[in-house]
Amino acid sequence: MSTVTTEQVESRVVETLASFGPDPSQITRGATFEELDIDSLDLVELAQVVEDEYGVVLKGEDMKELKTVGDAIDLIVSRAS
Repeated sequence: MSTVTTEQVESRVVETLASFGPDPSQITRGATFEELDIDSLDLVELAQVVEDEYGVVLKGEDMKELKTVGDAIDLIVSRAS
């Protein structure tokens, strides 16, 4: 399996979050899910994409800890490596 880069994960996370409604230009590492109007159901869907794409399982407890897009990206990259 190839190494997962932060850039790959960031691109995929932004693409997935944008599909839930926010403008891609608003989706930055520092943006909170609350600011982006991303709810818990959207995060469950994001977790599914991450699992399918990178084999990284994000549990409910993990998702509760995530406040920003950067938090999610960093967690996914740390578990995928």
